[in-house]
Amino acid sequence: MKTREHCHSESFATSPKKLFQLLHTPSAICEWWGAAQAIVMPETEGLWVAIWGASQDKPDYTTAADIRVFEPPRRMELENYRYRAKEGNLPFEAEFITRFEVEPEADGARLTVTQEGFPAGPEADEYFAACERGWSETFEGIRRYLGSASVD
Repeated sequence: MKTREHCHSESFATSPKKLFQLLHTPSAICEWWGAAQAIVMPETEGLWVAIWGASQDKPDYTTAADIRVFEPPRRMELENYRYRAKEGNLPFEAEFITRFEVEPEADGARLTVTQEGFPAGPEADEYFAACERGWSETFEGIRRYLGSASVD
């Protein structure tokens, strides 16, 4: 099956260590991504789970993935996704892989997120476009989080 990927990358005025930490710290994930709850076992073969919505008993969205690579403060990769929405499952089959890569820069660090495994057919167009928009909004959430007083 043919697949496609998208990539989003931006620089942040923070250290690579702090940028990497917010990717796997549950309280940070809840703040910058607006998740209602997150559970992370930050290690290779660990677990990354987040839910969104007003009720944790009946969330709007649930995402769970295995952490296949955990190399602080540089790289984390998620695979074997389980995704559920209140409206039901995705209308297509996919094997997503998400790579988070943190690179040091002179004035901070660059975060690059690459998601691959989207089906190339039209059945995934809407979800693919929503993910592209979503990462732009998510990176803005990271920027707000890093600018808040709650970041150590």
